[in-house]
Amino acid sequence: MLKALSLLPFAPILSAVSAVSATELPFSTVESSATPTPVVVSAPAPSLQARSPLVPAIEPTEEWLWQESAAAARGLTRSADRSIELANRSSSSTDPVPARSAPAGSAPTGSAPTASDLIALPNTEELPTTPTRLDTTQSQTVRPLPGQLDQVPVFNSNSPELIQKPGILLSTFPGEGMQVPSAHLNHPLQGRFDLFAHHVAKGINANDVRTLYLGIVIYNPSERPVRVEVRQGVTYLSQEAPFNNLPAYVANPMGTVFAGPGSRVMGDILRGESQPQWTNQINIPGKSAQLLVNVPIPLRRLTVAVDGTLPPGAIIPGLPVAAAQLNIANAIANANPALGTVALAANRSAERGTPPTSVPRTPTASNDRSLPINGRTILMRMSSNGPVYLASLAMYAPMTEKGEERVPTLAEWIQLLRTSDVSGPRDRQPTPPSTRFVPRFFYGRVSGVAQGSEWVARPTDKEGVDHLSIPEPGEALSYVISSVDRNTFGTGQIQSAPMLVRYPDTAYRAHGNYGVLYNITLPLRNNTDATQRVAIMMQTPLQDERLEGEGLRFRNPPYDQIFFRGTIRIRFTDDLGIRQTRYMHLVQRRGQQGDPLIRLTLPPNTERNVEVQLVYPPDSTPPQVITIETQPYNGLAVEPARSLQPDS
Repeated sequence: MLKALSLLPFAPILSAVSAVSATELPFSTVESSATPTPVVVSAPAPSLQARSPLVPAIEPTEEWLWQESAAAARGLTRSADRSIELANRSSSSTDPVPARSAPAGSAPTGSAPTASDLIALPNTEELPTTPTRLDTTQSQTVRPLPGQLDQVPVFNSNSPELIQKPGILLSTFPGEGMQVPSAHLNHPLQGRFDLFAHHVAKGINANDVRTLYLGIVIYNPSERPVRVEVRQGVTYLSQEAPFNNLPAYVANPMGTVFAGPGSRVMGDILRGESQPQWTNQINIPGKSAQLLVNVPIPLRRLTVAVDGTLPPGAIIPGLPVAAAQLNIANAIANANPALGTVALAANRSAERGTPPTSVPRTPTASNDRSLPINGRTILMRMSSNGPVYLASLAMYAPMTEKGEERVPTLAEWIQLLRTSDVSGPRDRQPTPPSTRFVPRFFYGRVSGVAQGSEWVARPTDKEGVDHLSIPEPGEALSYVISSVDRNTFGTGQIQSAPMLVRYPDTAYRAHGNYGVLYNITLPLRNNTDATQRVAIMMQTPLQDERLEGEGLRFRNPPYDQIFFRGTIRIRFTDDLGIRQTRYMHLVQRRGQQGDPLIRLTLPPNTERNVEVQLVYPPDSTPPQVITIETQPYNGLAVEPARSLQPDS
């Protein structure tokens, strides 16, 4: 059940009040290419085939097998020739290298190399290398996306992304009466608003499998009750949505295909789904707080619910002794650092049966094993009929006297809110947008209230015209998606949501527009006297402002870094006049040109609407483009030859 607690203007807690019904709610960012993607190391990811039976198996063609076999044969021949050369050279060499004694029965020095000698002397210099990548530029028109973000505020909690220190993630509470006033932004929310959170827990060392909790407190500062509605709410852990290795395009009609928690959360939101643990309506008495979210980000597999339905105070079983001792020592150290080091030493010494000694308070990371890591993404569409304050907080699960973990309570969260500073470690500070000359521009991560939940666009030829003419045969037209400072593909349009309030060391804008719904309608018209074949694509070009909207630069094959993973919905009327809705999960890498999502055949002087919708997912790197390409057509579907020219 949701707990209501009298907060008053941040005076001591006076009383606890029951609330109506229970709800316990459950990123990368532009720099994600340089940041390791959160991966759960505590348990293997489930099989993709088990999660997504719709993924087709791709069989190699006979031509491909022949080419691979021929290449392998050539490589072996070169290795053998090189090995014989090295063996002959060593037999006549005058270098003063001591000869190794040969085992009994072996061939004498200087004899012809045997098969075992050839295997023992591989020619690593001649082994196949990574494929040569070639930058190519395609001439095509690139335009800003019409429309704009709406005015809906978004509580955007994404910094610090990696959490290893308890504290405040984002607080819109006033700083008055708080121990650290600078940790609070004093910005109430009212009417329609969204809540987005994307954070990662990582162990201090390989034995650190404690349970980090993410809590979100909501407070009604007025005298009268406030009603809060949860229109949609979805959250997943990396354990529930592993980063599956997926093909570039996979049909996703049932929502069973995903790559990471951000991909899965945004896919569910796009479908209009909401998880059952969220209460549709919450009534908050005047001057009272409630616990909206109380969910774990565990560093081990838990045997209890992880969706926020475990009640406050409930025991979380399965904490190993080493992790329990670390938790106790850190808790003591927070109050008295000297006592913390002694307690940690005493715990370890008691286990070994030796006298306690002084040890460092913070354990060093282990190099022999990977550190435990897990992430969580949350997105909620909400509204209220009165002002409310929100705060997202992080703490490790409190300990019982028996050394067991338990779920934090509302009183503990409010105590943390009143006394704590911001959580850590802090992310890299962003580069001010007005900076002109810097070796590298850092976008930073978002922590604050952004403005904009949805971007509605209807591109047309020009103002006052209600259709979009398809390009000439062999040509293409693109519109930018989620463009950011210094990366607009030459259009000059920055789509990043502005920040209403933010912490000084976090992003100046909500780069990436994570959780924003892009709702694009393409009113396509064939103005020619011939039937045309049109393809709709999503692409991830290389950053290049020099082309000034007259082309896009790609790399073939693309870089290895994944820049987009998420589901797109396409609605259209097919060539048979049947209304279609398709969900497609895309994985695109940096510089990838992409393939058609759909192809349509447009008779002369006809129109057809195509709707493209996506909720931009975290763990992606913007920007991308939506492209309309007119392809050669002679009555049959013809795969066009790309007119890409290598860059000189």
